[in-house]
Amino acid sequence: MADQYAQSGEDSRPTEIPAIRWEEPPEGPVLVLLDQTRLPAEEVERVCTDAPALVEAIRSLAVRGAPLLGIAGAYGVALAAARGFDVDEAATALGGARPTAVNLAVGVRRAQTAYRTEFATSGDAGQAASAALAAARQLHKEDAEASARMAECGLALLDELLPGGGHRILTHCNTGSLVSGGEGTAFAVALAAHRAGRLRRLWVDETRPLLQGARLTGYEAARSGMAYTLLTDNAAGSLFAAGEVDAVLIGADRIAADGSVANKVGSYPLAVLARYHHVPFIVVAPVTTVDPDTPDGASIEIEQRPGHEVTEVTAPQVPVAGAEAGGGIPVAPLGTQAYNPAFDVTPPELVTAIVTEEGAVSPVTAEALAELCARSRQVTIS
Repeated sequence: MADQYAQSGEDSRPTEIPAIRWEEPPEGPVLVLLDQTRLPAEEVERVCTDAPALVEAIRSLAVRGAPLLGIAGAYGVALAAARGFDVDEAATALGGARPTAVNLAVGVRRAQTAYRTEFATSGDAGQAASAALAAARQLHKEDAEASARMAECGLALLDELLPGGGHRILTHCNTGSLVSGGEGTAFAVALAAHRAGRLRRLWVDETRPLLQGARLTGYEAARSGMAYTLLTDNAAGSLFAAGEVDAVLIGADRIAADGSVANKVGSYPLAVLARYHHVPFIVVAPVTTVDPDTPDGASIEIEQRPGHEVTEVTAPQVPVAGAEAGGGIPVAPLGTQAYNPAFDVTPPELVTAIVTEEGAVSPVTAEALAELCARSRQVTIS
């Protein structure tokens, strides 16, 4: 396993560091990631030279978010092929790095299939590696295009549900350019509302225990000049009760065939609150996040994260009170057991709409999702 770190200096910090990119220095191809565990304090890039390094980056959440994981998985297969490693072994390791996000396996399979098809035709490993890279780059491009279409479709839906503008949107976890080849999923819709002058306030859940909302959505909102306010997850109920939320926008890591949505833990309670307070609860995700092979919510495998993420306060960027960066400060008695699922599942009856690049589904039913996926396949083939 080989990875390195490269840090941008203060004077030369670019306006935008891409979440992922392919580079070909003289010593061989690499995959460069913006290390999301170090944000917002530091913009540090992590350089992966092989699939095991990328697997570790995925598991440690240096790279995360369903659409971006699909892109990373595809590039990981291409990296293994380009450097002469066992492609199938790399694909297996990458595909299983995080079990809930279906996009990861989809991206891995796409690049692996491209590699196998070309190798079976030409027998040339170099050409097969080029085919895998082309597949990864195409997926990257398609995700950016899908992001733009989701933003457009999502904003149109918001304006339809909430005429008059001045939207006050509550979001959970992180769904912007850090999770996408473009500007994101749910965050991209809020950003479109902001640019159109129709976003009054973005409410940002901290998203405990790893604070992806505070660290990452806050980072993206600040860079975009959006009006945003951070809140602890358990303060959302009081916001709803005060009538301060017009809509909830979240992403998804897997959508089952029946419309059940797996997303960052804490999403389901927001759906319950939204239903009680008659507030639209909208899921924004690319069609690749819909998994027709997973029949319902109960069939979604939920990743269980390490207990120390709950029993310790992590310091991912800056040493705190003697703790090393990346370490943690205990906040619970030694030996405390922790329940730490990475995701929860929201049933379709609590989802107002699912917005994709191919349009919105509302009400959310198995039949409507199947029709959407079939339409998407026809568009792809044509």
